[in-house]
Amino acid sequence: MTVNTPVTPKTLITTMSLALCFTATGLLTACGGSDDASDAKKVAPITSEEAASPPAVSSSSESPTTNDAITRNPLKDAWFGNLHVHTSWSFDGYTNGSITGPDDAYRWAKGEAIPGGGDGTELQIKVPLDWYIVSDHSEYLGTLRQMENPESPLSQHPLAADITGDDPGKAFAAYGTISEGMYSDPPQVDPILGDPELAKTIWSTVVEIADQHYEPGKFTTMAGYEWTAAPDWRNIHRVVIFRSTANVPDAPFSALDSSKPEDLWQWMDQQRDAGNELLAVPHNGNASNGIMFPVERSYGGSELNAEYAAARMRNEPVYEITQIKGTSETHPTLFPNDEFGNFELWDYTLAPTATPPENKLGGYVREALIRGLKLESEGNGNPFKYGFIGDSDTHNSASSIEEDNYTGKFGFENDPKHRLQGPPGTPPEAARQVRQFSSGGLAGVWAESNTREEIFDAIRRKETFATSGPRLKVRMYGGFGLDDVSLNSEAWLKQASEQAVPMGGNLPNATDNKAPSFIVHAIKDVNGANLDRIQIIKGWVDENGEQQSRIYNVALADGRTVAADGSVQPVGDTVKEEDASYTNTIGDAKLSTVWTDPDFDPAMPALYYARVLQIPTPRWSTYDAARTGLPRPEDLPVSIQERAWTSPIWYTP
Repeated sequence: MTVNTPVTPKTLITTMSLALCFTATGLLTACGGSDDASDAKKVAPITSEEAASPPAVSSSSESPTTNDAITRNPLKDAWFGNLHVHTSWSFDGYTNGSITGPDDAYRWAKGEAIPGGGDGTELQIKVPLDWYIVSDHSEYLGTLRQMENPESPLSQHPLAADITGDDPGKAFAAYGTISEGMYSDPPQVDPILGDPELAKTIWSTVVEIADQHYEPGKFTTMAGYEWTAAPDWRNIHRVVIFRSTANVPDAPFSALDSSKPEDLWQWMDQQRDAGNELLAVPHNGNASNGIMFPVERSYGGSELNAEYAAARMRNEPVYEITQIKGTSETHPTLFPNDEFGNFELWDYTLAPTATPPENKLGGYVREALIRGLKLESEGNGNPFKYGFIGDSDTHNSASSIEEDNYTGKFGFENDPKHRLQGPPGTPPEAARQVRQFSSGGLAGVWAESNTREEIFDAIRRKETFATSGPRLKVRMYGGFGLDDVSLNSEAWLKQASEQAVPMGGNLPNATDNKAPSFIVHAIKDVNGANLDRIQIIKGWVDENGEQQSRIYNVALADGRTVAADGSVQPVGDTVKEEDASYTNTIGDAKLSTVWTDPDFDPAMPALYYARVLQIPTPRWSTYDAARTGLPRPEDLPVSIQERAWTSPIWYTP
């Protein structure tokens, strides 16, 4: 239950610099709320009963279907969802105005309206998702919000009165005390907030809520959390998810236990030995200042050798290529010839100074993929053999992936004025970071059915694709001797599945120096924009051991062709800024091709992935400006070309 209350520092610290409201994780900490105190709402605290058992699923949720009722498709369907989702049970979700918890998040993903915070507007997705995983920060999980609960011992914490009181300065100082301790090296764990028994109780509630919302065959949930390591403001976060809840650990392994990924992987190996199947998903290499994909030694001190590569790939098969804090496929400084390589960049570390990272190398996945080939060719294994997903990183329960239905990352952004201009009193650099947030992405998973086992296994085998938000579907297969596959035949998919490997797979050895062929098939979002083109991005290591890449335009809408110099005429742009509209009078609803690599050398290791571009459509900020009458910030584009990326297919001589 939520009630109207006076503004507290938890929901509104707009008189302070937003630059000072960035935590050690680089996320806004105490700057949500409304211009009007009467609009502010408090989080419903966790009661003692709620801590003991999770809330019942809303009566509008149907009971779980039985295994007998689950429909299976051997040729697989695309299931869309998010696994990077925060609520008020995350420390920075709570301090930024979220008023909802995991139960609300799952109800939102199923299509229900939930409270939004900020200006009070409810949050509701237009088209429900197929699966959803709440992954709140494991560090002090659910504890700060309990400071409001007089029944909780946490309300007697020495800093509780400051955090929940009316003095923004005291609240920020108190929160700073907690966060600085969290991210010290080694961590200085608060003995009350870090109480192991409390962590076990709250984690068990998180798991039970996920179980209550699981509807096999209809809506999938899993237990998950985020491991939130950010040494020196450099992001190396991972989301950890579990295939089953039958034997999950008593509590998560958090960055309070260790900020080294190697220690997380060791714990995961131990969990696997104990019967738990789990995996981790890293994200936001763009904010890591080059340590997400280390160039020499890892942050944890490891050499980039075969042992390191095996541990990393055993535990984290896919990478989150796009989310609210930007897209980390590539950067113009790394691949200056990629005309579409500057898409939705969020070029900051997590520091309170809104500072761009000095090191782009080691922060973007395309370069890491190619460097992984080189490491493997030198006998060091490939630590960067990642598939792709897109995801959200919402801190307000709702992943807000629809560009025309965007409500921000944090609770305070539920007010569109705050999304475009920042809350009152916000310094320019902090407001810029907020308006440069993307709407977030989606994970597309090719699986036979919508169950925990099938979704998890598809992610583990990398049969996944990422989108920047739209639900366009893309398949990719690679193999030798695919000349007889006709995409005009209804049998093409069965042929491809029998004769080729899907995205995330490995090509067999080349025979008779034949070049591999790739089938790419893309269909527009049924409620979205037409497609512009399909590109295949190839990376390889040449005979001199140098990293190389090339982008091929392999399928073009509207009958366009590739010029002799490799260029392609733009598809056009129908976006009207004044009313944030566009039309599907350009582009195609479907694009497909069978493409054979014209530059293949069987002696050189290579990888291939597809990138599918939509026609231009309005950015969320253009929609907001048109609806509110506020000016569009000049540093934001009117339109963007949303896209999808397939997981790569690898060739090893």
